[in-house]
This record gives sequence, structure tokens and C-alpha cells, in this order.
Amino acid sequence: MNIWWLMVVCGVITFGIRYSFIAAEGHFQPPGWFHRLLPFVPVAALTALTAPELLLVNGDILLGLDNPRLWAGVVAIIVAAAWRNTLLTIGCGFLAFFLLQCL
Repeated sequence: MNIWWLMVVCGVITFGIRYSFIAAEGHFQPPGWFHRLLPFVPVAALTALTAPELLLVNGDILLGLDNPRLWAGVVAIIVAAAWRNTLLTIGCGFLAFFLLQCL
């Protein structure tokens, strides 16, 4: 029964945090530096999610030629920068990863 109370409490906390931004709409004006930094949030979040997956192998940082995840990520970054097509980027990244694992 304790796990259910924990889930309810976590849900209420999450709802409260998200609702606070909706309720503060029009009543709070963030500073200018905050608005200038907002465009960088998605890039920072995506980097924080993907960098450990690309760099860590069995808990160790591996930057050599024997890390297919890293090189498939590099291929995906190049494709994303060149064509700006999400589906093409994912496909090329997976294809590069598959081919690099076969080598």
C-alpha cells in the first residue's frame, strides 16, 4: 500500500510544479537573461541524454575506433547538420551503427 501513496504524492508534486507555471502566466515576468537562454534548453537536454549513451561502454569512457556508438553518433550528427531531416538522421545513424557492429 505504501507504493500507492508514493505514486499519489509524486503525482501531486508533479502536477503542482506544472500547474504553477500555468497559474503564474501573466503574473510573473522572467528576467531578460532567462529569455535569452531558453533556446539552448532543448540542445542541452538532448546532449545530456545522448552523450552518455555515445561515450560510455561498460561504464568506461571509450573514444577510440572500437566504439561503434560514438561513430554512428558522429554520422548522425553530420547527416542532421547537412539535411535537417529527422527520419533520415535516425535511419543513417542506425545503419551506421549496424554496419560498424558488423566490422
